[in-house]
Amino acid sequence: MSNNNDLIAVIKNNYYKFSKGQKLIAQFIVDHYDKAAFMTAAKIGETVDVSESTVVRFASSIGYSGFPELQKALQVLIKNKLTTVQRIGLDDDIVDDTNKLHKKIIKNEMNTMRSLYERIDTKALDKATEIIMGADKVYILGLRTSSTLSNYLGFYLDVILDNVKILNNSGVNSLYEEIIRIKETDVLIVISYPRYSKITVDATKFVKERKAKIVAITDTEASPVYPMADVSLLAKSNIVSFIDSLVVPLCMINNLITNISLVEKDDIVEYYNNLEQLWDNHSIYQNE
Repeated sequence: MSNNNDLIAVIKNNYYKFSKGQKLIAQFIVDHYDKAAFMTAAKIGETVDVSESTVVRFASSIGYSGFPELQKALQVLIKNKLTTVQRIGLDDDIVDDTNKLHKKIIKNEMNTMRSLYERIDTKALDKATEIIMGADKVYILGLRTSSTLSNYLGFYLDVILDNVKILNNSGVNSLYEEIIRIKETDVLIVISYPRYSKITVDATKFVKERKAKIVAITDTEASPVYPMADVSLLAKSNIVSFIDSLVVPLCMINNLITNISLVEKDDIVEYYNNLEQLWDNHSIYQNE
């Protein structure tokens, strides 16, 4: 399957070819693709009263090598379509057991962090660091939930560098007034997570046309900003009910900040020595 956006259409178009059991699976996926994307083959089979092997054969019948590939395609499909109301419904089966729900949330975070630990691309981190350090000016863009991440990244980069501009506090008109100044010697760090902000994607396209460098912090290769970036730092985010989990993206950002700080270590030490003296003089922090 080359285009995940056609998945539901493929299922509908081939419905008449399916066996009785496969038709039950097909109808369930078409009606509840938002939940099917996060269910195991065994769970789907149990839900529609067919065997797990029937679910696996169904995935093969529409062109996938196995159920995990079909599940991934469904997850990519829903990332742009899953509404807040649908997200709330993802945990309907365990909402009565809040202890189980909270443990599931933590376990999901641990599993995603483990995946980052095993697959983090240190070469991409080094390349992103090189691009950022070599830029005349560093612009940071992240809207909606991602604005939290861009503010955090901007706060620390502003400590390390003296050429940082955070864009997410601007309105649409102000945003373009800012990025129209971007030159080939500048870099845009774009942070984009599902549901991907159209303004973010359009602004990134504009920056790409101006031939500035782009560092993307996003979830997968299916992200709309991925093909526009000179380098992408991939850190998946979990869907936690209606909440977008920022745990793994924040960990990736911390790694980027650390990488950059190692290059500017001496300047950072001097900067914080001066700050400590300033904080003491003005009683910024509570002292015993």
